[in-house]
Amino acid sequence: MSLKSELLFTITLQVDPKLQVVGPSSWGNRRIAQVTGGTFEGPRLRGRALPGGGDWLIDRPDGVTQLDVRMTLETDDGALIYMTYRGLRHGPAAVMARMAKGEAVDPSEYYFRTVPSFETAAEKYSWLNKAVFVSTGSRVAAGPIYTVYEIL
Repeated sequence: MSLKSELLFTITLQVDPKLQVVGPSSWGNRRIAQVTGGTFEGPRLRGRALPGGGDWLIDRPDGVTQLDVRMTLETDDGALIYMTYRGLRHGPAAVMARMAKGEAVDPSEYYFRTVPSFETAAEKYSWLNKAVFVSTGSRVAAGPIYTVYEIL
């Protein structure tokens, strides 16, 4: 059996450039980034990411950045959707160093995938509560961009 997918949306997030650096722990170097806004658009929904979300990052000793993100989306018709995702970003050290400096790096040069999930009380979007999603990501200076797919 093969997996089929359908585009849910592309989301472009803005992140406060000043991260809270908790520092090294037994799991890696912990950083926390605040999501300050953004927009999303797809065939079945569109809207904005509300300020106040966050990304609890850990830079693991094996060179992988592990993401744990929580935020609230507001659709263009006023529905609120809680979005959370976990994911991984990694690549060759030189590529990741360029990205850390804010340089534009082609997403084909690194691995960036997440597994989003959604929670909403809005009946119109209740189908989000019952599906599995995956995304591909890229990182630009202002924040990440994800293309999110529903697994059918």
